[in-house]
Amino acid sequence: PNETMDISAANSRRQVEKLVKDGFIIRRPKNSVSRFRWRKTLAAKRKGRHTGTGKRKGTREARMPSKELWVRRIRVLRRLLSKFREAKKIDKHSYHTMYLKCKGNVFKNKRTLLEHIHKEKGIKAREKGIKAR
Repeated sequence: PNETMDISAANSRRQVEKLVKDGFIIRRPKNSVSRFRWRKTLAAKRKGRHTGTGKRKGTREARMPSKELWVRRIRVLRRLLSKFREAKKIDKHSYHTMYLKCKGNVFKNKRTLLEHIHKEKGIKAREKGIKAR
């Protein structure tokens, strides 16, 4: 109650500055733009909401270029092939043939390439067993 009287009686800059220094007058925080709604919609988008055809501006190619997908896939496949060659799991000839098959879009993902490698290894082992007889 006393302070309110002091504040209302303050009519000069010096008196107001003294009240600020004493802590009777404080500055209110700046009103900022809330991110609550943005976070909420982002969470919904992660669940797959608000991403239908009506919400899209760019073409499919502009949104996720097929070349980028291709580059990702080919890098994964080539990395796997080189790892297998380094670990002596496949010889350089089968590496080369599979490398070219990767380039020629034979394997759609890593799993199919692995299956092919295992199948090829099985065939080679069988042929080796037949030769040994």
